[in-house]
Amino acid sequence: MVLPLELHVGEIKTAYYKQSFIYHPDKNAGSAGATHRFSNISEAYNVLGNKALRKKYDRGLLSHGDVIGATKPSSKDSKSSVSQPTRDPRQSSVLGIDSKKIFDFDRFIKSHYKSQLLKEEELRARKEELMRKKESMKDQDLGKMIAVGGLVVIALSVLMSLKQGGI
Repeated sequence: MVLPLELHVGEIKTAYYKQSFIYHPDKNAGSAGATHRFSNISEAYNVLGNKALRKKYDRGLLSHGDVIGATKPSSKDSKSSVSQPTRDPRQSSVLGIDSKKIFDFDRFIKSHYKSQLLKEEELRARKEELMRKKESMKDQDLGKMIAVGGLVVIALSVLMSLKQGGI
């Protein structure tokens, strides 16, 4: 697959973040399929974000060793064609990140989906308020029906007593 030249780093990152959000192992605990898919997505991100690896892939020369040895793409990797140094033993072979710098998935979600999360929280609060109002109205309606029923019973008893006393 040859990528068009117009494909920007931002588009690659956006697609990666969307897919990694869906298939992240923390979100899909115990799912081997999601873990494997996340691994593939991460490797693809490393290849697409690295100009040298992307060229090798386009030519059909990319090997699994190239992907394992690659580190996380940066903005300068997408501009230069210098190949990546070999992998540090402390780094993960799949994600290419330092094991001391573990990915904070919660911070990622909050930073990339903050406005969406705020909208959802606001919508949830509105729904809860509507539910409270509906329950309150039901309680008021029940109180009104009891009052009307009591008045009807009183009216009937008055009519019955008038009927019995007057005849």
